[in-house]
Amino acid sequence: MENQLTPRRTVVIVGRPNVGKSALFNRIANRRIAIVHDQSGVTRDRIVREVSWNDERFHLVDTGGIRLFDGTREKNVIEMAVRDQVDVAMADAAAIILVVDVLAGLQPADEEVARLVHKSGRPCFLAVNKCDLPQHEAGAHDFDRLPFPAFTVSAQHNRGIDELMAAVVKALPPRSAEEEKADAKPLRVAIVGRPNAGKSSYVNRLLRSDRVIVSDVAGTTRDCVDVPFTIGAGASARHYTLVDTAGMRHVHKIDSSVERFSLFRSEEAVKECDVAVLVMDAEIGPTTQDKFIASMIQREAKACVMLVNKWDLARAKGYTETAAIAHLREMLPYLRHVPVVFMSAQDGYNVRNSIEAIDRVAEHQRRVLPTGVLNRTLANALARVQLPGKNGHHLRFHYATQTGANPMILRFFVNDARLVTKPFQDFLIRNIREAFDLEGAAIILQFRSRVKPEGKPSGEASDTAEEETSPKRRPLPHPRKRAQSERKTAGRNNLTPKSHRPRK
Repeated sequence: MENQLTPRRTVVIVGRPNVGKSALFNRIANRRIAIVHDQSGVTRDRIVREVSWNDERFHLVDTGGIRLFDGTREKNVIEMAVRDQVDVAMADAAAIILVVDVLAGLQPADEEVARLVHKSGRPCFLAVNKCDLPQHEAGAHDFDRLPFPAFTVSAQHNRGIDELMAAVVKALPPRSAEEEKADAKPLRVAIVGRPNAGKSSYVNRLLRSDRVIVSDVAGTTRDCVDVPFTIGAGASARHYTLVDTAGMRHVHKIDSSVERFSLFRSEEAVKECDVAVLVMDAEIGPTTQDKFIASMIQREAKACVMLVNKWDLARAKGYTETAAIAHLREMLPYLRHVPVVFMSAQDGYNVRNSIEAIDRVAEHQRRVLPTGVLNRTLANALARVQLPGKNGHHLRFHYATQTGANPMILRFFVNDARLVTKPFQDFLIRNIREAFDLEGAAIILQFRSRVKPEGKPSGEASDTAEEETSPKRRPLPHPRKRAQSERKTAGRNNLTPKSHRPRK
């Protein structure tokens, strides 16, 4: 497998902690992507987004804060991993934005970061942040010792960003032919699950590098990390965007605002993805939180793949795949259609099979079903069951058609949509999946009632269909009652108004 971590046109934002790097990242991306908080060291992994500035497209990277070390190796493993992530990001950058805080002035940590940037040899632009008011710009002279062109900006109030980005975009190299081909929308895959299930380890195993920080500490990943990933080369290359999310704990166990933001970002990642990969711990098995995440994936109508990680440890204890699949189907009955891959991110067991399962499910999600074959399949299925009804009024099926893909949306035209029940919908979805081999795909059913045309008896069917939300029409009287009414009013239609009649 061939992977591409960052494209050539890449802008990296660096600086010491709490100077406003994530706020500047969100301002340039024009979206609230990175978590912004007063707490120091919120951002840990590299956060990558493809952005456009004045029709110039490039990849923007937010990094963790670089702390000032005393020359010895830091005992905190996470802090050292953040430092390594910044070094890799600067090595892959085409331009660097060094962010400093005008209110705090020049700090020794700023000089340390400037030394690392200068050592990288990349063009760098100094963003003197937090110049919220014009009088704050005088403090920018404190940073004249740094050998980079300075721009006074305010990420919070959008001051000076245009001048900064105009200089940054000019320093970017022209787009290559490979980058033009990679502009096609990649498959967006969200890696979700509980804390410490092995999501970041799985991403690193796919990329064959330490792209995201991994540690035994629960909650190491705090933000959603987008990782471009490519398999193959040329016209047959397959492009992905792997989204490593923060572990989802139960909402009642969250005790900090940063973790609450992380949960919100993970939920947004599921809503925006094409395929959701639910990672579970093989030793622990499906928990209540796993069921909650699975139900959220189903509620958002996303294609899904289940990965049972740490299978090497479970297999050493005597677990078998047959018994594990039976247990999963029993605990998560609403995901019976989802493929299950037993893998180990530690030794790479079945990692390639997981990518094949993701590709297969994504293909099923984008499939277009022929209308004729769909209706014949449904007619055969409905002939074997009794259709639901109420008060002697039974559901009648007219025809169905597909109106959307990814997710697949099927619209059914029936006599009365109010008669449709949840078990009947499950029966239809199950038969459609089996008939068209839609493993892992999400299917949305929409039911519309047929409306009788004007002037036709109730026994005659209509050739047109309208939604239940159509405007209400005043019902016409029955033909027999209408004839009686016309006879009663015959001869009276030509009378003058009562007020103008002559007195007797």
